[in-house]
Amino acid sequence: MSLSGRIPALPTRDQALRGRPEPEFTVPGRHTVLGHPLLGPYPEGLAVADFALGCFWGAERAFWRTPGVWTTLVGYQGGYTENPVYEEVCSGLTGHAETVRVVHDPSVVSYEQLLKVFWENHDPTQGFRQGHDVGTQYRSALHTHTPEQAATAEASRAAYQKALTASGHGTIRTELLPAQDRPFYPAEAHHQQYLDKNPGGYCGIGGTGVSCPVGVGRAES
Repeated sequence: MSLSGRIPALPTRDQALRGRPEPEFTVPGRHTVLGHPLLGPYPEGLAVADFALGCFWGAERAFWRTPGVWTTLVGYQGGYTENPVYEEVCSGLTGHAETVRVVHDPSVVSYEQLLKVFWENHDPTQGFRQGHDVGTQYRSALHTHTPEQAATAEASRAAYQKALTASGHGTIRTELLPAQDRPFYPAEAHHQQYLDKNPGGYCGIGGTGVSCPVGVGRAES
């Protein structure tokens, strides 16, 4: 939740915590559900996509359940602090959002189809919150890895905005940024596949109930 009832605001680069040159923890070797390595390099032919849609515990599960997804891992992205820890991200002083990195086989599930999972599992109009989770770390964001991903994300966002508007919802506030400009830092071991280890644990994500159209964007090459 936000600190002392303050309205959340993103820090500037100068205001952000400095972080550290190396991570303070190690990442588990393999996915507890899919069995594949969490960290790259990944097998040839797979693609990487990054999604921020609120609390990453429930968000990660939505993606690992998607056929064609090879592995997932949760982390922090979009901010300035190097190798942050969870408590720093929760302070709002890193600028990072809780993010799911999805490694997928494009011949089985396209980036556009993953965007459908993304849009339908949160409310992208809420800004610095998702439901009861309040803070800049819960904002909606897409960090794209290729020009094709960026074009597909733009087209998908426009199409979903039309669907949301027709259903009486507000304006999408999802950030679209190049992944190379904002590094992804894996989260601590206990956050990885949290809802597999804690099946009754807190999920925190939920959609608007509005279906996202598919077939409106450029296919990722």
